[in-house]
Amino acid sequence: MRIALPPAISAQAFAGRDAAAPVAALAGETMGTTWSVRFARPPHVDPQALRASIVARLGGLVGEMSHWEAGSLLAWFNRAAAGQWIVLPPDFAQVMAEGLAIAGRSGGAFDPAIGRIVNLWGFGPVAAPRPPSDDEIDAARALAGWQRLAYDAPARRLRQPGGVMLDLSGIAKGHAVDVLADLLEASGVRHALVEIGGELAGRGVRPDGDPWWVDLEVPPGLDVPPLRIALHGLAVATSGDYRRGAHSLDPRTGRPITHGTVSVSVLHDTALRADAWATALTVFAPDEAMTLAAREGIAARLLIVADGETRELVTPALAAMLED
Repeated sequence: MRIALPPAISAQAFAGRDAAAPVAALAGETMGTTWSVRFARPPHVDPQALRASIVARLGGLVGEMSHWEAGSLLAWFNRAAAGQWIVLPPDFAQVMAEGLAIAGRSGGAFDPAIGRIVNLWGFGPVAAPRPPSDDEIDAARALAGWQRLAYDAPARRLRQPGGVMLDLSGIAKGHAVDVLADLLEASGVRHALVEIGGELAGRGVRPDGDPWWVDLEVPPGLDVPPLRIALHGLAVATSGDYRRGAHSLDPRTGRPITHGTVSVSVLHDTALRADAWATALTVFAPDEAMTLAAREGIAARLLIVADGETRELVTPALAAMLED
């Protein structure tokens, strides 16, 4: 078993550890998937009250950023008239600010304004009767793209240039994981593992002093050596087509990827960044993805299937975390 350890261990986390604390678990559904929380429960924390807070917080995020909910703020922005500025609440604003920054650093491989292209291929709320034509793809690309957006960060305003449709499915779920981890900490829970749809963040340690151990996902049928992560002050997200079928689109071309990358797992300081960078690295051809990850210092594992053979690529930042 290969083990990846975080770059730093928090002495404060161990100082605040209660070895006798029970590990409690909560779970539910959100964002078309499931959520779960495991945590070392302090005596003053009521799990059911905590669950109610989690459900309410997730409901608020869905109401802001879901592209499946016709009444969401995101859907309202997508319908807004050209030139209209929309004031964003803090969560939406943070996702847009970080999403636009990663769009720029990835050369548009991650793009929060890909909604029109996603819908064209039938990967959004409405199924497509057939694959789009070249003319339809070109028309959608002309109205899409993060470069068309104007964002006024101090005022938290986003401008609809006309025809842009946001799709934050490659970043909002990661943000939700971070939000729940912060909610737990604000409630007095400092040691927890939070998961939404396979994306995770670990805070603190288990009562026994171990970190929150997580095995990186491997698509069914692939023979890959297991890789276990000590999720202490880290988050991990995995992007790939093996769960929902081929749906990874290159925002730069408006077409599905064809280079054989089936899974990308990224470790980062926040689940939001892990989520967005996993999406971006999936878009690039493997060699390009490795070059970008090395430039950005991203810890990632790529799984590629080509000519019936599986290759595993580990970026330098992740290799440095592997236990000798």
